[in-house]
Amino acid sequence: MYTQLLSIGIAVLFAASTLGEEPKTRLRGEVDDAATGKPLAARVYIQGADGKWHHARTADPRGSAVNYDKNRPESKSVEIHTTLSAHPFVADLPPGTYTITIERGKEYHPITQQVKVGAEPVTQKFELRRWIDMAARGWYSGDTHVHRLLSETPNLIAAEDINVAFPLLHWVQDAFTSPIKKNLVFGDDPGRLIEVDPTHVIWPRNTEYEIFVVGNQRHTLGAFFVINHKTPFEEGVPPVAPIVRKTRREGGLIEMDKHNWPWSMALAAIMPIDLFELSNNHIWRTEFAFRGYGEQPAEYMKIERDAKGWTEWGWIDFGFQNYYALLDCGLRLRPTAGTASGVHPVPLGFGRVYVNLPDGFSYEKWVKGLNEGCSFVTTGPMLFVQLNGQQPGHIFKGAKAGEFRLTGSAMSAVPLQRIEVVINGEVARTIKPENRKTKEAAFESAIDAKLQIDDSSWVAVRCFEDHANKRMRFAHCGPFHIEVAGEPLRPRKAEVDYLISRVEEQIRRSAELLPREAIDEYREALRIYREIAKTAR
Repeated sequence: MYTQLLSIGIAVLFAASTLGEEPKTRLRGEVDDAATGKPLAARVYIQGADGKWHHARTADPRGSAVNYDKNRPESKSVEIHTTLSAHPFVADLPPGTYTITIERGKEYHPITQQVKVGAEPVTQKFELRRWIDMAARGWYSGDTHVHRLLSETPNLIAAEDINVAFPLLHWVQDAFTSPIKKNLVFGDDPGRLIEVDPTHVIWPRNTEYEIFVVGNQRHTLGAFFVINHKTPFEEGVPPVAPIVRKTRREGGLIEMDKHNWPWSMALAAIMPIDLFELSNNHIWRTEFAFRGYGEQPAEYMKIERDAKGWTEWGWIDFGFQNYYALLDCGLRLRPTAGTASGVHPVPLGFGRVYVNLPDGFSYEKWVKGLNEGCSFVTTGPMLFVQLNGQQPGHIFKGAKAGEFRLTGSAMSAVPLQRIEVVINGEVARTIKPENRKTKEAAFESAIDAKLQIDDSSWVAVRCFEDHANKRMRFAHCGPFHIEVAGEPLRPRKAEVDYLISRVEEQIRRSAELLPREAIDEYREALRIYREIAKTAR
């Protein structure tokens, strides 16, 4: 009886497959480096003329393919692609015309081709051309906010050419709860560095505290990460002091997630935070979606808005100005970038941080450079600047007031719209890009500016691509710090007042829910900001 039923079931499935499905033809694709002819790992998009998306798979038993399918129809944010190892791929498609887009990280020109699929199999070669080789220049990339499966990550960092990835394998969303006892991530943490190849590595032991529930009540506090720690964290939060002590002992780094979480400004002062995501997980390759999420910007920031809320530039500018307020208060957070790929419709490394390693790559040196701010963050352009011959993150101790020279260049696969020099949170100089065409079909603009620095200050450079559709693609270097004796760094009053108001509001909001130790941490942050306010200009 069982055999008869099984035979009937197979017959029904065969009939459905032959009668119900339209015929399909095999497309075989090969992605190569145009200069070397070598196969490349890459990200592949296949979209039919009817708008339907299709996934590819590897054609080689030694290869790998990872499908990604995130669709936010309310914001028209669709991210449907396959990341493929450096092997040919195949896709079985109904006859028709397809738009195929191939991308590989930030250093290659993306390509888009129309491919017609008929009744006969099709083979198509795709040649990606570099517009820049960052490793040859001594710069190596990372994504410090990753929510992909550890098993997928080797494929992803090869396809996206990310040198260092930090998957958050420990993740908790309840206050006071151990990430070990209530981990949202399923899978083992090997607790050791994983080398995909000599310049592409994964550090898996990283923890996210993203608190939405206090006791039995929905009460959002926000998120921060600890990356590069050595032992699993058993402690819950808040308070956060035990996590800080353990992080410092183990050489880990504490990273602020979004600046507008409720507790972010308190954590910035009391922990203090090490890393600030200048490109965070609301900055996507697809359409911008978050128009009013979380705490709101201060009036003094004059954030750009439209009928739906803040714009993509408004959100980015809000992050910049919040970061500048913290720097002006003497909190020397170093910039980083994280996508939260795995949660949002965004590829791994769309926003990434590059760290300068002129003597070659090692994981330990990369983390050290990240912690020193010898870096820049980008969603598109590349930014190479020095101040008096020093790289970003340098501290000019005991400097004399006078002239400083900023030199370097900005490069992009598309023309730049503007380059800006920021001093103590304000745009002090705007440079019109030269956009000189390079032999790699990129655009390069020299930077050479003399800056008069009379007081203790910080200096940073940022640049923006020129897109007809007004999408914001930027790069922002880590700040240089100049310590002039007898001339302390002084925040603007509006900045420190904003930070104070953020903490005061969270004390009022959480006083009845959080334990005394946690509220005392908020009060300590408030004390720090009020003390800084005495020096405000």
